[in-house]
Amino acid sequence: MARPQNDNFLRALLHEPVTRTPVWLMRQAGRYLPEYNETRKRAGSFLNLCKNPQLACEVTLQPLARFDLDAAILFSDILTVPDAMGLGLYFADGEGPKFERPLRSEWEIRDLTAPDPNVHLRYVMDAVAEIRRALNNSVPLIGFSGSPWTLACYMVEGGASADYRTIKTMLYDRPDLLHRILEVTATAVVNYLNAQIESGAQAVMLFDSWGGVLSHAAYREFSLAYMQRILTDLKRSHDGQRIPCIVFTKGGGQWLEAIADIGCDAVGLDWTTHLGEARARIGHRVALQGNLDPMALFAAPEKVAAEAHRVMRQFGEGNTGHVFNLGHGISQFTPPENVNALIHAVHNYTHQGPSTD
Repeated sequence: MARPQNDNFLRALLHEPVTRTPVWLMRQAGRYLPEYNETRKRAGSFLNLCKNPQLACEVTLQPLARFDLDAAILFSDILTVPDAMGLGLYFADGEGPKFERPLRSEWEIRDLTAPDPNVHLRYVMDAVAEIRRALNNSVPLIGFSGSPWTLACYMVEGGASADYRTIKTMLYDRPDLLHRILEVTATAVVNYLNAQIESGAQAVMLFDSWGGVLSHAAYREFSLAYMQRILTDLKRSHDGQRIPCIVFTKGGGQWLEAIADIGCDAVGLDWTTHLGEARARIGHRVALQGNLDPMALFAAPEKVAAEAHRVMRQFGEGNTGHVFNLGHGISQFTPPENVNALIHAVHNYTHQGPSTD
């Protein structure tokens, strides 16, 4: 299968020459877009939207119709995987995702099994295939999953957590039980990502959203090691094309070299890491993705452009190896016109010499 007509995103990840710095945004299909809110209303709930391949396709394409983005990302949620493992995902108004049956008892943890993605997550694979058809090879489609550690945080806590007390108690008190959860979840994630690739995903991303809450030693043992297992068994090519993999640990700037060592093609950066310093440390081995502070999008459009150019200057010269993105997901309150200003600023940037930022 031929590459998309606009393949700058794939080229940047593989250190091939690009015609412009590619840009996409984490959570680019979301509540900041009025058209997304209309579709979600028709679906009846967020979970219904995720589980309807036609509507998931519709919202995946919405930001591409509005903005000149260089990639699409599957509309789904990282918690579909533990939901398929039988934990009972639901969304409480104003409280975010929760599980009816969080993992607390030893017998529940010992009985945990990885789902078959082509059976229990068929709706995701159908959405991937439908989105690929609708894109008509215009831009690449990104598939994704949460990391085992991040998924385990929700699976044990039962929802979002302010201090991760329950799972960290397990980590220090019964690491054997946490390792059991992570082993099963890592198997589930690699099967899930491989199924997405077989269904049409042209790149994949691991979101380790909560890796940064771990100590130095715990990060390597309970997060990084399991992402490395996934990369070992991940399909790296399909239909004659390489499938790049991006790994993003929020709060992981101190571990960049270790992340690059696990075999990914690109490392995602949050906004607390200096992009130029990251490039000096690991840019010769992997591509970099990031890393504008999402809150910068609330400034006036000319200030948004200036902050985008600051990030570009930090990366420095060279026409590949950088995918522009935010340092985390876009806020639901972001003015859409400021996203336009951001994308225009990235695509029209001309390097002005060494960065002093």
